[in-house]
Formats: sequence, C-alpha cells, structure tokens
Amino acid sequence: MKDISSWNEGDWIAAIAAAALFAVLAIGGLIATRNSEEVVGHPRGLFVLFYAEMWERFSYYGMRALLILYLTKFWLFSDGKSNLIYGAYTSLVYITPVLGGYLADRWLGQRKAVLFGGIVLALGHLFMAYEGMHGATDPLIKQADPAINVFWLALALIIVGSGFLKANISVIVGQLYRMTDTRRDAAYTIFYMGVNTGAALGTILVGYLGETIGWAWGFGLAGIGMVFGLIIFVVGKAALKGQGEPPVPLAPVREITLYATGAAAVVVIWLLIQYQGVIQNLLIVCGIAMLGYTLYEALKLPKEPRERMFAILFLIALNPIFWGLFEQAGGSLSLYTDRFVDRQGVPTSLFQSINPIYIVILGPVFAALWAYLGKRGLEPSAPAKFGLALVQVGLSFLVFVWGARAVGMDAMTPVIFVFLIYLLATTGELCLSPVGLSAMTRLAPLHLGSFIMGAWFYMSAVGNFVAGKIGEATGGESGEMSKELTLSIYNQIGWITIGVAVVVLLLSPIVKRWMHVDTLGDRNVDNDLLGQEEIGEPQAAGIRPQTGPNP
Repeated sequence: MKDISSWNEGDWIAAIAAAALFAVLAIGGLIATRNSEEVVGHPRGLFVLFYAEMWERFSYYGMRALLILYLTKFWLFSDGKSNLIYGAYTSLVYITPVLGGYLADRWLGQRKAVLFGGIVLALGHLFMAYEGMHGATDPLIKQADPAINVFWLALALIIVGSGFLKANISVIVGQLYRMTDTRRDAAYTIFYMGVNTGAALGTILVGYLGETIGWAWGFGLAGIGMVFGLIIFVVGKAALKGQGEPPVPLAPVREITLYATGAAAVVVIWLLIQYQGVIQNLLIVCGIAMLGYTLYEALKLPKEPRERMFAILFLIALNPIFWGLFEQAGGSLSLYTDRFVDRQGVPTSLFQSINPIYIVILGPVFAALWAYLGKRGLEPSAPAKFGLALVQVGLSFLVFVWGARAVGMDAMTPVIFVFLIYLLATTGELCLSPVGLSAMTRLAPLHLGSFIMGAWFYMSAVGNFVAGKIGEATGGESGEMSKELTLSIYNQIGWITIGVAVVVLLLSPIVKRWMHVDTLGDRNVDNDLLGQEEIGEPQAAGIRPQTGPNP
C-alpha cells in the first residue's frame, strides 16, 4: 500500500473514482427506501435497470479498458493482431443480442434472458482473472500456454452473456412507457447515464488495479461488479411491474432447452474468437440473412408500419460507420495513447474513462436540449441527429491528427488532444446512441421488438469489426503500430465520414416522413393488457404486456 504522500495522478484518480462509486451506491440506497412508484418523474423500475446495467457496464468496460494492453503486454500478440482480436471480440459482443433477443421474443421473455446473461457474464469475467504462465518473452511460447484456452473461454462467456443481456434490458426500459410518452427519450438518456456511470468507474478502478497491481486483480474486480448487478436485478423484480415476462407460460423442459442453447453458443463462440478471419464472412452472411428477413416482415405490413421499417433500416445502416471510428478508443487509440501521448504518469487504460465521464456530464444537457427544442418544434429528427453524430465523430479524428502533427512528429502528442477526440466523439454518440435505442423500440412492430433491437446491436457489431480492421491497418505490414501511418489513416477516415454525414443530412427529411411519428399509437396502456380480467390483477408472472386491439 503506497503512502499517500507518494501518490501520483493515477492513484488520486482511482481514489476519487472509489469515492464516487460509494456516493452512487448511497444514492441508490436512498431510492430503494422510497415508497413512491415514481422517482424524479420516472417509474422505479427504470432505476432498477439503471443500477443493474451500471454494474454490468462496470465489469464490461473495465475489462475492455485492459484488453488491448493485456493482449500486447501479457499474451505478446502483435499490435495488428491484437486490434483484430479486439475487433472480433467486440463485434461478437454485439452479434449475440440477435440470438438473445430472438429467444426472449419467442419464448424466454426479457427478464429471464437478462438474468441468464448476467450469470454467464459473471462467470466469464471471473475466468479472465486466471492468467497461467508468467515470465515467457517469446510470443510463440507464451501463446502455446494451455491457459490461453481459459482466456478464449472467458471471452466466449462474456460474449454470449452480453447477447442475452444487452438487447433485452433495453427493451424492458421501453416497456415501462407508452409509445407516445414524451419521457421515453429522457428515460433512455437516464438509462444511458447508468451505462456510462458504470463504464467510467469500472474503467478507472478495474484499469488501475490491472495495470498497477496485476491483471488478475483488475479482471477479478470486474467479475465482482457483475455479481452486484445480478443481485440488484433479482431483488428489484417487483419494481418492473411484470414487464419482460415470457409471452406464454414457459414449460420447465423448454426453459432448460433454451439455456442449453446458450451453453452451446459458448462453445461456438470459443471456436470463432480464435479464428478472426471467419468472423468477417459470418458478418456478411448473417447481415444478408437479417436484411432479407427484415424486408420479408416489412413487406407484409401496411404502408405506415412498412415505411417505419425502412426508416429503421436506414438508421441501422449508419451504425458501422459511426462505431468503426468510435471504437478505435479501445484499440488503436489506446495503443497510440500508451506510446505516443504525454500521459504524465497516468495509466493508459484510465483514459478510456474520459468518454463515459463526458456522457454523465453531458447526458442531462442533451436530454434538456432535446426537450427544450421539442417544446418549440425545433428538435432535429432522428435521422438528422444521426447525420450530426457522423459530422462530430469524423471531426474528432481530424482535430486529433491536426494536434499531433502541429507539435511535430518527433514530439509526444499533448494529452489535451486525447480529451478533444473523446469530447467530439462523445457529443456525436449522444446524438446517435440513446436516440437510436429509443427509435428502435418506438418504430418497431411489437412482435419484432427484441429482434429489431438485436439488429441494432448487430450493425454495431459490424462497426466494431470494421474498427478492428482499421486498427489492424495501423500496424502496417510489420504488425507494429507507427505514429505516421496511424495519423494518416485517422485523417482519411475522418474526411470520409464527414462526406457520408452530408449525404445523411440531405436525406433526413425523406426518412423522417417514413417514420410517421404523428400516427404512432400506444401499445402499452393501463387497462388493455391481455389476460388482465382473467388473472384479476394488472399483471402476473408469465404474462407479457401485449395489448388487445385498439378501439
């Protein structure tokens, strides 16, 4: 234990994060003791989901902050290979919600899917704490250690667990509100702040322990965080008011079969994550199949719901471009920060906390901004917000390149430009991610709710794999990152993204008309739950909030 007089910047940041974590938990305790059904104008269930997802993101982003460094410094993979593994891993994290969403829609229900996913995630994070051989300096010897199979298993468990949890917990948020409830966007922004509170604190605390004490300490803390999230979700079940239950009563044999399907998926992912080249072909094939299925379902619908599906496809298609740039944060940008930025003694992984901290600070500002503009009829449409998001993320890379080159290629890049690239990327994220989550649940037909949310995450997966390919390119032919090549690639992708953004902004009025927001009707209302009269209470276990025909 260091004497406080010898603490550096990294030590102080970690101490402040620990204090902030206790403060957040204290606020949660106060909310839990309130008897009212609403907290700050929102259902109590929103805050159960807030804290459950906060701990899940604590574990996930804490582990993510260490992953690229763990791959290069512990497992001794090359920079290019590490970026590709990172991209493959994060892309699979966003593919598996298609499976988790589909099983939840058809049989399992969102609540049980989240619970199962949380258990699998906790196991994965705890397996990450097992390291195996130490002291090897030859990459071939190091990567021949049988313990690497435990590492691949840990990644597979986290990937599958995320698939069952990510899409479904977001859907439960939407089920707490009517379709036309003006609080929906604000609710998703609050939820998104929970995501990023966990991400910020997890990145700092897990990253700090991993880099300064030992990898196993960091990954172990991530696993403990996921267990806390599970406990909150289980204890807070009543606050969800029966939302997210199976669409029909679930037989025990079928339920076990569904969990066995998840276990089988772990085996498949364990193989895939080791062969990253296969994943690219998988993304293409699955993407085509998903597009075909979505169009098949869309063409069966009446005009307005069909055009809403077209709007969904347009918005989802922009995901790979945005996330391909944004997700450099955990890959090539992290390595660049480690080697070419004047960090002033702060551990590299802690810089990934900048984005979620910005989200926590700016999230309420953007929520208030949209509400202020909405009351005056000036709020940009969802497609226009997506265009603005692309402008900002493209500009973030151009500003970073300008700053790095301005001080000279032989000088360390000033840390202020790391803060600036994260700032512009974050403001872009606030124009895209919470808005997109809300749009998916609002525009999707009820029977495709989790599938559409899964499709949203799937295209985020494509973006993450694109990020891995971009990161691999920064390694050049040798596989080792160079400053000049990395900045050249960043400059190119920045300009391309701004060009795409201009096209999106020009098309946004057409896509807005496809959304038919003015004719959206409520699908969750107080007194038309199917089966309500038969069970004699507003909602019981096993009854999903499907509604009868609108009058």
